[in-house]
Parts: sequence; structure tokens; C-alpha cells
Amino acid sequence: MPLKPQPADVFEARHNAPSAADQAAMLRTIGVASVAQLIDETVPPAIRLPRALDLPAALSERAFLAKFKQIASQNQVFKSYIGLGYHDTTLPPVIQRNILENPGWYTAYTPYQAEIAQGRLEALINYQTMVIDLTGLEIANASLLDEGTAAAEAMHMLHSQTKKKGAYKYFVSEQVLPQTLDLLRTRATPVGIELVIGDHREADLGGPDFFGAMVQYPGADGEIFDYKDFIAGAHQHDVFVVMAADLLALTLLTSPGELGADVCVGNSQRFGVPMGYGGPHAGFFSCKDQFKRVIPGRLIGQSIDAAGNKAYRMALQTREQHIRREKATSNICTAQVLLSVLAGMYAVYHGPQRLRQFAVNTHALAQTLAAGLHTLGVEQTNEFYFDTLNLRLESAEMQQAVRQEAEARGLNFRYFGEVRVGLSLNQNTELHDVADILDVFGKVLGKETDKPAPLEEVELLAPAGLARTSEYLTHPVFNTHHAEHELLRYMKQLENKDLSLAHSMIALGSCTMKLNATAEMIPVTWAEIGGLHPFAPVEQAKGYAQIFSDLQTWLCEVTGFAAVSLQPNSGAQGEYAGLLAIRGYHEARGDHHRNVALIPASAHGTNPASAVMAGMQVVVVKSTEDGNIDVADLKAQADKYADKLSCLMVTYPSTHGVYEETIIEICELIHQHGGRVYMDGANMNAQVGLTSPAIIGADVCHLNLHKTFCIPHGGGGPGVGPIGVVADLAPYLPGHAVVPVEGRSSGAVSAAPWGSASILPISYAYISMMGGDGLQRATELAILNANYIKARLEAHYPVLYTGSHGRCAHEMILDCRHFKKAGIEVEDIAKRLMDYGFHAPTVSFPVAGTLMVEPTESESKAELDRFCDAMIAIRKEIAEVEAGRADAKDNVLKHAPHTAATVLVHDWTRPYSREQAVYPLESVRANKFWPSVSRIDSAYGDRNLICSCTPIEQYADHEEELVQADKGPSY
Repeated sequence: MPLKPQPADVFEARHNAPSAADQAAMLRTIGVASVAQLIDETVPPAIRLPRALDLPAALSERAFLAKFKQIASQNQVFKSYIGLGYHDTTLPPVIQRNILENPGWYTAYTPYQAEIAQGRLEALINYQTMVIDLTGLEIANASLLDEGTAAAEAMHMLHSQTKKKGAYKYFVSEQVLPQTLDLLRTRATPVGIELVIGDHREADLGGPDFFGAMVQYPGADGEIFDYKDFIAGAHQHDVFVVMAADLLALTLLTSPGELGADVCVGNSQRFGVPMGYGGPHAGFFSCKDQFKRVIPGRLIGQSIDAAGNKAYRMALQTREQHIRREKATSNICTAQVLLSVLAGMYAVYHGPQRLRQFAVNTHALAQTLAAGLHTLGVEQTNEFYFDTLNLRLESAEMQQAVRQEAEARGLNFRYFGEVRVGLSLNQNTELHDVADILDVFGKVLGKETDKPAPLEEVELLAPAGLARTSEYLTHPVFNTHHAEHELLRYMKQLENKDLSLAHSMIALGSCTMKLNATAEMIPVTWAEIGGLHPFAPVEQAKGYAQIFSDLQTWLCEVTGFAAVSLQPNSGAQGEYAGLLAIRGYHEARGDHHRNVALIPASAHGTNPASAVMAGMQVVVVKSTEDGNIDVADLKAQADKYADKLSCLMVTYPSTHGVYEETIIEICELIHQHGGRVYMDGANMNAQVGLTSPAIIGADVCHLNLHKTFCIPHGGGGPGVGPIGVVADLAPYLPGHAVVPVEGRSSGAVSAAPWGSASILPISYAYISMMGGDGLQRATELAILNANYIKARLEAHYPVLYTGSHGRCAHEMILDCRHFKKAGIEVEDIAKRLMDYGFHAPTVSFPVAGTLMVEPTESESKAELDRFCDAMIAIRKEIAEVEAGRADAKDNVLKHAPHTAATVLVHDWTRPYSREQAVYPLESVRANKFWPSVSRIDSAYGDRNLICSCTPIEQYADHEEELVQADKGPSY
């Protein structure tokens, strides 16, 4: 028998799950002869690509990793003393291996279904508590995208809360980090805020125009200022004050809350998260209690479950833009959950004493370095400092000589002005590092340097009264898990409470929970990827330059666009950047009056929120009964606002899971009226290889790399949202004030020049190993899987919208509204799915009372069948209620989910069996996932907001209650 050699290790077969036999069976169920026929009946022929994607041939996992190692090796990992909010640090290996590299943590979804996310929620409560304690304020969110974003969100929030009518000025200290200042400029201009930049010691905040002010603690150049009088003076004029602070410094310095600040922002990167050439890192945001209803981002709070037990959930969700739309105070729809968890766990592991010791050691070495430089005759100008020295050299020539000598030794300093050098030490700095730095200056000055001696004791170099006396991180969680065994068991305990892709498919419509392959994840933790400072000289980052260049080229090919910016570090930031590009285009042509954004009623809530942030007026366009854009209403609105039309924001395929056949007509209509078309790329995974934004007629599109291109959701972040644009919009893509990005002059939308650079290798790996053909097949199989689920479920659950041939795109909406007649809500179905071992599909979006289902191409037929079997079984349980055979209120759906504690009670009084409660299908027995809490009372949590670890006193009170209960009424 002849043997035919051919590739055996093909990555596509690992990512695209359905086998040939499975595909054939699924096609029979759907009622089509081939995948090609299904695609022809689903995707309108007018928008199909005329040719296959021109991408490099697919690589095997082994070949990719070998090639990528060569690319990464071009990066030079110097020791960085640049500072400016980014510092070398060490992620403890026990946390790296068991969280960052653990799919149980990084493949989980945003904790909207709190009963099966208690582990992540507890980890985020720890993070919030850490931030609250160190900043001395009353409330903190579960992170923002970076420090610059947090600062911009604080500015917007305070502008919305000022009682000074018409106030529009915002003072910003010249000591605020330059990248933050860049982002503030970007965000202030569209909404009419005027930044006033200067020395806070000379600022006059009197008069009616100022609503807020921002200072840095310590300053960008390292100086520590006492802001107490400045804050008191600002408050006398009804001016809010934001302090940007360094978390490690706050272990030694009086907290912003104690100084009177209204808001504190910053970056938790130095708590164990690698610099990663700029990200992702968790920005933090804390504030006074008065802002709890308007604080941006996600807030984790404590509530109770149906049994009265403590349980965590996302609190005050009515603040979110998906509900408030253009009235939202922020467009932020994600967080940096995985990075928040890492930073919070860093604090849990090290505890307050070790964190303080890191700070003491860093400060002592900074003093040692300052003394050594003084001996060499080098002037250090900071009177008070924590970790950063500000050197004034004799000449620009000397500055250049220092740079050459330092870089020859593999050291990066900060160079600014003509004669300035900044040196920021970190918790990884050791005495021999100080000696190396001194040797650089000794060599330049031609002087001998003595080996520095360790200081046995130092006094804090801070203004009088700024030494911290208040306690922090006093909760037991920060004082218990300092041995590795203890931390390992604690992290595993939390992981076991969470359902992730490691357990089962997560069929979330619009959220695309696909495979995040291990081979794609491996490079993320390489030193060549994680070890670079974002402001390191670009010649040290040639590997990153190749990654950026290749990825931009590939994404241009996929989208059909002329240029791509990788800077936006979330989908919402991508939306905002895209709208700014359109705004910049109109203003460059003198069309400053073009500010109307037409947005369909079915659009993602971030669309209108982003438009308002970009200074636009939102006009809603109606949808037809079949879920498509009402073209007649669109034309009427376009005619009405013809002179003011800026853009249309549209999602394709639609948020209703349909390829609208009028999309080309829609785009042409907007162009005829002088507007541009922004396409939301949330559903780009239904376009790749089959159609493209450019073919359809869009001018700009953001791409959710955490959806279509496999960056994992991480329990609610990180995300990445690059934007692609046509040629005439390219000049208006984001730039950067510190590191020029391809010569662009526009302001930054993220703190780092290339956003979350260190996770771009994930998408790079995905495209490299799939190739053009594999990417197209992924799109086709996503459509196949979705239509298979539709075929199996449509007899049980009406499918709300379909195309002209009765097909859905990559997702569908199951209509559950008619179950309300029997008292069954869509939430009951979502909670009951937990008993079957599944996370619910997207609930009540974009249509209230529905489930939006998206299976992705990474799920096998067996897993799809398991999900369909569960949904069909639940439909039968609903039928029992409809027929009156099950009580309308006391039934298996209303009590879902069922915990082990629920069914292990001595007296089972419910009208259904324990077995029906927890083993509703035989398949559930083999791999049972137990929710750790019963259904959570959301309203209770909002009425009694607690967003930090429960005080130890409450634990004591609860224990006393239990003792009394155990003793019984005769006590």
C-alpha cells in the first residue's frame, strides 16, 4: 500500500474543532449539502471578497515558536531606570504559573454571572481593598486600562459632578507624567475642557472657570510635594483635586485620602506585572464615597445569596454604558481583570510588611546612589524623593556621553531637557546595580568610584509630616498567605469557584469566547517580550518593531484598509480612536460643524458613549421589525442632518446576528451626505476571509483582538482594540508625546505608544499558525456551528432574526420573552444553565428577555450537542411550569443554581428531587461543576454597597451569630 507523506502537525486542526465527519452530520441537520452552500445562503454575494487572503503560509506550533524566538531575540532587554510610571519588578513564580499561565484564570469571562465567578470576584475585592487602603480613599473600582486612562476618566467624572455652572478649566501640574498629559489633551479637547498646565505652587484656582485640578505624587521628575495646602485651597474654590500616586511609595508616604484628595489614580504595574513594552497593566481609580454612583469602570461589591451567605457581584451595573448609552459617564466597558488579579495577589503574597520593606530598600538605595553621585560632583536637584533622582549635568555633551556609556553597559536612563538625567530605582535594584550606575558617571567624568556600602538605617526624605503613620492592608487576607503553600492553596480555592473555558463552552453572543491556544500564550512570559520599558530607545526593540509591522500588514489585508494603529488597548478605546480620526479628518477640511453621529438603536452601548466623548451629537436610527437598520429612517436622518453629518456607526454583521443585505447602500448613502462610516468590529470574526470592512464601504473599523484574534478575556480584561482606516484617515491615527508613532501628530488614546504590546504576540501567533485559508475556514465553521445550534434549538426557542434564506451569521438571538406568561424570566434560564455546567449566553442584549448565542469555531459537535441538550432539557422544565405540573414560584428554575450545601440539607422540602436539581442530565454526573453560592440578591448589594474586604469585626459578629444559632433557643 503506498504511503503519502504530508504535514501531520497542523495547527488549524487544533483551533477549528469540528472534524470532517462532524461537519457532514451538522450540514445534514441544517439541511444543506456543503459548507460552501451554507456560506452562499448566509453572506450576501455583493460583499464577498474577490480573492483569498494574501497571508504567509501557516506554520506549525513548533515552527512558529522557533521563528518567534528569533524575532523576540532582536529585542535588547536593558536594565531600565527610566521610570515615568513603569518599573522593573518580579512576578512571583507561584503567581505566574498558577494565574497568568493558567487557563482556569485567563479563559474566564467577565463576571456578569456572579454565582460561577466567585473566585475572580474575591480576587478583585482584594485588589480594590489594596487600592483603598494604600490611597486612603473610600471606594475603588476593579481597575481601568492604564494610568493615563484613569486620569482622563477622573477629569470627565469631576467635570460632570461640578456644581460650578459653566466651569470648563482643569489645572494640571507640569509634574504629571508626560504620557498622562498627552492623553488628557486628547480627551479634553472634544468635550470643551481647557487644560491649564503649570506649577501647582503658583496656580490660581479662583474664579468660576476651574472645576478640577490634578497633581502627581511623587512628581514625574521624582520630587515629593506636600499637597495638603494646595488641596485645601482648591476646595475653598469648589475645585476637585485628583492625585496620581505611586502605590509602592504610598507604603511610606501619607495617603492622598489623608491629604484631602477627591480622587486618586495610578498604575499597579510595579506590583509584580512585567513592563511588557507598555502593557497591559491595571490602572487604579479610587475616590470619595460621594462619587460611587458615577465612578467609571467596574465596581465589585458584596451582597448575599438566596441562603443568606456572603457573595460577591458586579455592583451598580446601571452605571454602565450598555444601559445608559449616550448618557453614560464613560465608554469603558472592560477592565484589566487578569492584571488586577496579579497585582492584588502580589499584595496578598507579600503582605504589608514585605511591601513596605521593598519601598524602604528602594528608597535606601536611591539615597546611596545620590550620595555616590554627590561624591563624584554630580548635582542632584530633588530635595525630597522616593525612588527617583533628578540630575543636572554640566552640558548637553555630557548628557550624550552619559547616554552612550550607559547604553554600552546595558542601562537605560531618562534623558530630558538638554542637561537633565532621571534615575528611577525599583524593587529589583540591588547594591551592585547602584555601583554600575556610579561607574557610568565615573567613566564619563574620569573619576574613580568607590564601591557603595549598604546603609543600615535611613530617614525618609519627604516634607515634614508626610511620613505615613496610618495602617494599611490589615485584613487577614493580606497577612495569611505568605508561605508558598498557603498562597498556592488560596489561589486554587478561588480558581475552583470559577467556570472557564477549561470546563465547558461559553456561548456568549458578541463576546466570542474561542480557543486561546497554549502555543499562542507561551511567548507572553518571555523576558524578551515582558522586560522592555515602553520608552526604551526604539533601536532596542527591533523584535517588537517586526511584530508591529507584520501584524499591521496582516490586519490591513484582513480588513482591506490602508493603515492600522495598534495603540488602543480596548474595544472602547478603539471606538474612540476611530471617531477621533473621523473628527480630525473633518476639522482638517474646515468642517468643524460636522458633529452628528447616526447610531442604530441596536448598536453596542459603547457606540453612543464613545460618540459623546468624541464631542459628537448622537442621533438614533430606527430598526425594522426584522432587526435590520431602517434604511428609510436612515435616509431621513441623513437628509435632516446633511450639513452636520459626521459619521454613521454600524456593527457588521448586525448586533442581531444577521448580514444585512443593504449594507453597501447604507454606506454609500452616508458618503453621499459627506459623512464617514465607522464599523464596530465586534463581529469581525464573521467577516475574516469572506468579506471585509473596506469591501462593505466602511472607512474605519476597530478590531477586538480579544475576540476575533484570540487574546483571552482574562475574566474581564485585558483587551486590545486596534483600528484600521482608509488612506485619507491615516494621518489622524493616534500619536504619542513621548515616543513618536510613525510620525503622527494626533494625541494618544492610551498611555503606552503601542498600547498593550506584550499580548500582541498572541494574535501574531494565531494568524501565523492559521494562515489565510485557516482564518477563512475559522469564519466558515463559526457560521456552521451557529446554524447547527439554530437548527437544533429553533423548535424549542424561537430565533428572533435571520437572513433572507433563514440563516443566522455566527450568532443568534433566542427569544425567551413568551416564557414570562408562566413566570419564567430569561435570568432563570441563565441561572439554571449553571446546574448543567454551562455559562449562560449573553442575557438581554441587544433585546431584553433574550439569549444571544455564539458557539465559535473552536467548539466540537460533541460540545455543541451537550449545550443543546441542556437547553432542550431546560425548555422541558419550563413546559412543566407552563402546564401547571410545576409550581410557578417553587420550581427548579427559580431556585437555580443549586449548590452542594443546598442539596445536602437533612430535610429536603422542595417539590422536585435533589437529583433533578444537580444532575438534570446523565452527562452532568461525569464532570459536575458546583456553583459556590446560590442565586445572588443584586438589589441587596446595591442598597448596601461594600466594595472592599469584609472588616474583621464583621467576621467576629457573624461567628457570634453562628454560636448563638448552634446553641439553640434553650440557651
